[in-house]
Order: sequence, then structure tokens, then C-alpha cells
Amino acid sequence: MDPTEIAFAGAAQQVRMLAAGAITAPDLLTLYLERIARLDPELNGFRVVLTREARTQAQEAQRRLDAGERMPLLGVPIAVKDDIDVAGQVTARGTGAHGPAPEQDAEVVRRLRAAGAVVVGKTNVPEMTIWPFTETLTFGATRNPWDPSRSPGGSSGGMGAAVAAGLVGIGLGSDGGGSIRIPGTWCGLFGLKPQRDRVPTTPNEDACQGLTVYGPLTRTVEDAALFLDATATTPGPDGGFVAAAGREPGRLRIAISTKVPPGVLARPGSAQRAAVQEASALLRGLGHTVVLRDPDYPASAGAHFTSRFVRGVTDEVARLPHPERLETRTRALAHLGSLIDDERIASIRAGEAALTGRVMALFDDIDVLVTPGTARGPSRIGAYQRRGALATLAAAMTRVPYQGIFNVTGQPAAVVPWGLDGDGLPMSVQLVSRPSDEATLLSLCAQVEQARPWANRRPPIS
Repeated sequence: MDPTEIAFAGAAQQVRMLAAGAITAPDLLTLYLERIARLDPELNGFRVVLTREARTQAQEAQRRLDAGERMPLLGVPIAVKDDIDVAGQVTARGTGAHGPAPEQDAEVVRRLRAAGAVVVGKTNVPEMTIWPFTETLTFGATRNPWDPSRSPGGSSGGMGAAVAAGLVGIGLGSDGGGSIRIPGTWCGLFGLKPQRDRVPTTPNEDACQGLTVYGPLTRTVEDAALFLDATATTPGPDGGFVAAAGREPGRLRIAISTKVPPGVLARPGSAQRAAVQEASALLRGLGHTVVLRDPDYPASAGAHFTSRFVRGVTDEVARLPHPERLETRTRALAHLGSLIDDERIASIRAGEAALTGRVMALFDDIDVLVTPGTARGPSRIGAYQRRGALATLAAAMTRVPYQGIFNVTGQPAAVVPWGLDGDGLPMSVQLVSRPSDEATLLSLCAQVEQARPWANRRPPIS
């Protein structure tokens, strides 16, 4: 098989190839290391590439494959976002203010290794994973492989660029307000925010005041299901998530909404609205009942999310050994979060149940909600360079208003690639399921993928 086809095959297909002996684990790793060396200098997706360690892991994976062992991700290279601990490597979080390297892997990384994955490197993030663009004074700007003058999004921006350009087949990201779904949208990938507590966040429990979850950025729905089967701590569907993704979803009731949750001054662009209408027509054609219906977003939704998010930044900054090295904009946002004291944040979090209850009312007779993935396309590199903290936050949120509300409710949400906008950049639609119902979400997304395949689309830099 052509090396480029192997690079873009996706994790699940690579598992099958490795098990069949069509490629060896060391050769698959070498293929990716060569692509990283050739393409990443322009993209800046990786902060660090763990060449020596990864080669050792790949050799061990091949020994186990040769011995007949079979594991969910045995021999598959995976990248880890640089806010998640990898033993012996600093968790930089996009800043020079970071502390020493952790001695142990995060629990999710430990589980991926136990499933046989080969950790190839750590990918770039905006400072303290705050922004939906990935540019820092310490590590530079990460560029979108569809257009290097544009951002891949954030905060899993390095991951989005790396997976989209075929520098790795699957990535571990985090999502505290869209940080998987935003780069998934703008890089043309499948991005899944699992149910809160589905994937362990140890030792980062309650990150960003409970908003953050860990999940995958992948080429296919099956790849994301494979990730969940390897990492989930809470019981999944009968037969596992891969089996769920392979089942027909049945006839579902699906709500379509382009309403922007309160608290953000944003309006979806014409291309994004058209994508939702096309998705509506496709879903009807697949036999589902599709209705136009908006969730009952409380007026306080935006303030609730922003308060927790900003206070979460403050909490993370307080743990840094060298906060004086932070960018001015980050320090300003952390100061704003410090104005939300413990009593106030406890009161805000106590309101989560009522807020969630109002949004969940939609799902009394609806199985899945469909919204635009983002309101607009990605910003140009440097667009926020001279803005302060509040101005950056306000401007950036106009592009990505549909994500944060579902970090508050905690329910699963995914973005499905949906063609290109007028600038030739990827778009998506977002699908949101009932709490803990990734099975239905994956099944429906896989049905859409089969009807409207996206995995073979490749960016110019690939």
C-alpha cells in the first residue's frame, strides 16, 4: 500500500493492518516520523517528538504482535495534547511558566499504553489552553494544513493540525469549552467530547471547574469508538463502543437548531447555516424524523460557563511555579478569575443542575440535537495579537458559540465534517446526544459518515 494511504488509514484500519502483518509497528512509526520531519516545520503541530521512546515502544509492540497478542491499539502511534501528563516530559500547557516533568502518566495515557498505543509526541496548545486558536510567545503559531495563514483552532490546535495532515492517525485531546470540537471542525476531522467522567482525567480531576473532559480527534467514527473502548472507566453499551458504532441507529427523532446560546454576540454564517440545512435533508433521507426546535437555553448560560472557565484559568495559574513568565493576556484573564471567590463559584456550580435540567427538557422526546459546528471559519494567524484578555475572549467567542453550553451539561457531543466554506476551509455540524448516550451518537455519526464520507479528504499540506 502507498505510504500516504497508510498514514491516512486511521487507527482502526491500522490495527487490522498490523494484526495481518501488512505493516510492522516500527515501519508504521517510521512512516509518521518521516512525515513529521517533512511537514511539521511548517505546521508546528508538535511541541516535542519522542523519537527514541516511541521506537522502543514500537519494537515492543511488534514483539507482542509476532507472539500473537492482540490489543485494541497495539502498535498504533498516538499523539497526546500538551496539557495531559506523559511521564518524563514536561506538561508545558503552551507556556514557559510550567513546572518539572511528571513522574507518572495521566491515567488516560496509562490506559492507552495498556491498550498497546505508541506515544509519538505531545502537541501544541495556546497558553494554558485558553483560546480557540493556537499561538504562543513561547512555542510560536500552529498553522492549519488547509491554509497555513489560518489557525487550526484550539485549544487542541496542534492535535488538529497533526491528525489532519497525516502526521499521526489519532490524537488524545481535552475539551473544556470546545477544544476538541473546534479544531475538529476547522481541520476536517471527527471530534468527540465524551460524557463527563467517561474518560478519566486523573490527576487533573475537576479541571476548569468541572468543564474539562478528555476525548479523541480522529479520521473516522470507528477510530473514536476504539479510543473509548480503550479508555472508558464507566460502563459502555453492550459489546463496546466499536460495536455500537457499527449498529444501525434505528429511526431517531432529531432536532435542528441554529440558535446561539445566550451570552455570546454571534450569528452563524451562510455556509454554516447551509450545512445544517443539508444535514437536515440528509437525516430525513436516512429515515429519521427531523424537527426544527431550539433548546431552552437559560439567559444565564453564557455567564455560567464563562465564570467557571475563567475561574478555572485562575486555579491552573495558581499551581504554576513561574507565573511571572506568563503572557500579559493570560495574567489578565487569571486576575479576572480571581475576582470570583470560592463562595461565589460554589454558588455558580450549584446552579448547574437547574441549567442542565432546562436544556435536557429538549431530550424528553428528542434523541439527538444538531447545530452548526462553529458560527464562522478559523481566524487568521496573528488576528488577536494586540488584543487584551476580554477583547480576545469576546472576539474569539463569536466564532465558537455552540460548544461551551454542553461542557456545562456534561453530555456527549461530536462534530462531523461537512464540506468546505467559501474560503475552502472545513466546516462541520455538531451532534449532541442524551447524557451518557455515546452509543446512539456514534451510531448516527457512522451512518452519516457512510452516506457522506469524509475520511479521504486531504488538506494541501499533507
